[in-house]
Amino acid sequence: MLQSKLGAGMSVLLCLVLVLGVGLSVGMTPEPVKAASFFAKGADIGWLNQLEDNGVVWQDSGGVQKDALQILKDNGVNAVRLRVFVNPPSNFQWNGTYLGYGDKTGVLWMAQRAKNMGMRVMIDFHYSDHWADPGKQDKPSAWVNHSFSQLKTDVYNHTFDIMRGLADEGVYPDWVQVGNEIRGGLLWPDGDYNHFNNMAQLINSGYDAVKAVSPSSKVVVHLDKGADNSLYRWFFDNLTANGGKFDVIGMSYYPYWDGVDYTQNINDLAYNMNDMVSRYGKDVIICEVGGLESQPSNTYNMLNAVQSKLLAVPNGRGLGLFYWEPEANSGVLPDGYPLGATSKVSGNVLRFTSAIGAFAGSGGGGGATYVKLKNRASGLYIDGMGRTANGDNVGQWSNSSSYNQQWIIETVGSYVKIKNRASGLYIDGMGRTTNGDAAGQWSGGGSYNQQWQQETVGSYVKFRNRATGLYLDGMGRTANGSDLGQWSESSSSNQQWQIVSP
Repeated sequence: MLQSKLGAGMSVLLCLVLVLGVGLSVGMTPEPVKAASFFAKGADIGWLNQLEDNGVVWQDSGGVQKDALQILKDNGVNAVRLRVFVNPPSNFQWNGTYLGYGDKTGVLWMAQRAKNMGMRVMIDFHYSDHWADPGKQDKPSAWVNHSFSQLKTDVYNHTFDIMRGLADEGVYPDWVQVGNEIRGGLLWPDGDYNHFNNMAQLINSGYDAVKAVSPSSKVVVHLDKGADNSLYRWFFDNLTANGGKFDVIGMSYYPYWDGVDYTQNINDLAYNMNDMVSRYGKDVIICEVGGLESQPSNTYNMLNAVQSKLLAVPNGRGLGLFYWEPEANSGVLPDGYPLGATSKVSGNVLRFTSAIGAFAGSGGGGGATYVKLKNRASGLYIDGMGRTANGDNVGQWSNSSSYNQQWIIETVGSYVKIKNRASGLYIDGMGRTTNGDAAGQWSGGGSYNQQWQQETVGSYVKFRNRATGLYLDGMGRTANGSDLGQWSESSSSNQQWQIVSP
């Protein structure tokens, strides 16, 4: 996101025969059976291993130090995205940025690590020795003087080599990007947007190499500016007219880089996704998304909104989303990248923010995971108290492993609903408008009493009822079993809640 060569004549023929021979053997390699429906709640973790080697460690939102990938999995992340460079610098840095371990060795190692944790994999080919994005699509140094015909062979061989290496590790990626944010094309100038026919041929070389190893992998063509429908129509009209092959349209969605709050263009993103499915008959996926590390609640809400729009794409053709480097933090990166999902505790100690809790819902078949809501003032947790009747009050209790304290936060437009794991009831304002009234519970419905505006207060959140305007308030109560209250807005820490993992 940051803004092997063949000669002529007989040597070409011999090399093609060798490639085809390997391809035939790959075609006989059994692939694992995959579920018919899977919604990706993913994370691009290209920096993770490099940060680990630099001594960075991570805590979950409750302050417990764990493997960062395990923390992400605990919060509902079920897939990873890994970028691949051709011949990256030996120190994996370029122009003052970390590249991450994006060579073949690093990618295979991380893919195996993710597979061992039960996660699926997206591979992102940059076809460069460093970042490829809308502002730069530099050829790898080894390819600079190659003819266009050689470039097509380069793309095929490089793609095939990485895919074959993954297959040897038992990893068959669900999704493979042929190029990264290629609005302007790839391998400039040969494959730039002034040469769409060349661009299509290069993409097709990558497509064919992917399918030679892993026929079930979906090939993604990925652009930036996911809310810009005119850009996508222009690009894919031209690509399809020139015979470009792909299975999925990939998008980046960064309201921060667009210069707006997500509420200002989330509907444009939804329109574009639906239009791409209708116009080209392809699935869509959000390859990159992210928000400011300093605004975790806004990022949380944005991620929920994006998931809702994806799940609303007809016929299950919205495949999922990938947060770009949630484990990152501006304080440990040389370029100060600000769109991670951690806060800096001290030195090289990072703590994941509440933003990653957005992946903890049960939508999309990703496997339900849950969150707990801890009051800043009292330290008690919101607790369903095992109550199952509509109208029962919500309680508070000291920390336990009970499902009564675990909640799914669901998105309803720009609001959220909060559903108890044990009872299935939702926290409900009950139409109560007097300060000090208890919050209730009710079975699912469309009432505004069940809808809450989630607001950011530093690393905490507040929940304001859509119907009454009152906030969930711990009321200063410290006894197990005490009711959860509601109160008009104040700066009291009784109204501030920490979203933590169970």
